Amino acid sequence: MGSNNRGESDLEPVKVGVLGLGTVGGGTVNLLERNRDEITRRAGRPVDVIRAAARHPDRPRTCSTEGIQLDYDAQAVVDDPDIQIIVELIGGETLAKDLMLRAIDNGKHVVTANKALIALHGNEIFARARANGVTVGFEAAVAGGIPIIKAVREGLVGNRIEWLAGIINGTGNFILTEMCYAGRAFGDVLAEAQRLGYAEADPTFDVDGIDAAHKLTILASIAFGIPLQFDKVYTEGIGQVSTDDVAYAAELGFRIKHLGICRREGEGIALRVHPTLLPERQLLANVDGVMNAVMVNADPLGPTLYYGAGAGAEPTASAVVADLVDVVREFTLEPENRVPYLAFQSHSLSDEPVVGMQSVETAYYLRVEAQDQPGVLADITGILSTAGISIEAVIQKQPAPAAETVPVILLTHRVQEARMDEACDRIEAMEAIHGHVTRIRVEALL
Repeated sequence: MGSNNRGESDLEPVKVGVLGLGTVGGGTVNLLERNRDEITRRAGRPVDVIRAAARHPDRPRTCSTEGIQLDYDAQAVVDDPDIQIIVELIGGETLAKDLMLRAIDNGKHVVTANKALIALHGNEIFARARANGVTVGFEAAVAGGIPIIKAVREGLVGNRIEWLAGIINGTGNFILTEMCYAGRAFGDVLAEAQRLGYAEADPTFDVDGIDAAHKLTILASIAFGIPLQFDKVYTEGIGQVSTDDVAYAAELGFRIKHLGICRREGEGIALRVHPTLLPERQLLANVDGVMNAVMVNADPLGPTLYYGAGAGAEPTASAVVADLVDVVREFTLEPENRVPYLAFQSHSLSDEPVVGMQSVETAYYLRVEAQDQPGVLADITGILSTAGISIEAVIQKQPAPAAETVPVILLTHRVQEARMDEACDRIEAMEAIHGHVTRIRVEALL
């Protein structure tokens, strides 16, 4: 009969220091305590938080701090010789980076949920960790509690990844879901997301796609074995998507989702974050609210889908604790025998180039505001035809009373982005066209 007593393991507890006792930090402490017996049985020894840094150590906490020494000074936690693993949960770049590198230089393993830090500075951090023989865990940096990094890095180790696409920002997905099902305007839903705590007071990172681009940078490196290259991710937000676009997409049999996509594209790999029309029966098209999901297409396995909560105290804490257990399991392994950070051995990372958007080929949804006069639609289709762009579907609405323009919606077949750019420039130059062409890329994900 197995025992669930705390003293099951004869080994000394692993001593952990946590930087940041906010939402995720408190959730991590709670999870370690609540599932202590299960975690001990899986790790082979207890995992104890003995010290934590917080900006306001005297504030009430969402977790018990019994047995935890609280400090204002995060550096003191990093320099504590008794601590073996540092969990970085303060966010940001500068201070977090300095503390992480100091911890690594002190010979401590590090676990983080900081996607911006890994996306922007991961190459340097991993190199420093290898030099010091320590491990960096970052499962919680992407898609909250979904174990997508472990799935791609370890579960699909025998596969060649063809493409990966995901809804990896819950705030943007919540906004687009409400626009789809309730017909609400972007600004109204964003304000509600802020009230509900799904969006920050400054929602730029979420709605402009920067948060998703950080996560896609990490996923692409693990999927294709390339260095982290955030600066090469094409990033487009959802602010220009209107309720009309959502309704027209539905009329055509599509839903609009904000996707991160990485795909082998000709001579390299394309990394892009943008609004995307997906066929309404596609699995990703039916991921709603604040949920996240990532689809991976690999050889020989084919497509697989990973779905779950992408943020929040408990889901993110689940990923943090999973990394803690992995680190403890690898204590006795030589560094060269540990799972590589980016799935591929560091000396085997590829120099395969990241291609620009001009080389990417997709289908397109186009919406133009045109004067209601004969020949305008023929002129638009003529421009597209001259550019070698074939049309799959057209919707021309009746003009509203007293309206000067009428919306024209076109769905095209796949074409290279550079050719679509030229065609849109010519359409916008027409006297009968008001404003810019609204463009949203279309993906079948086959």
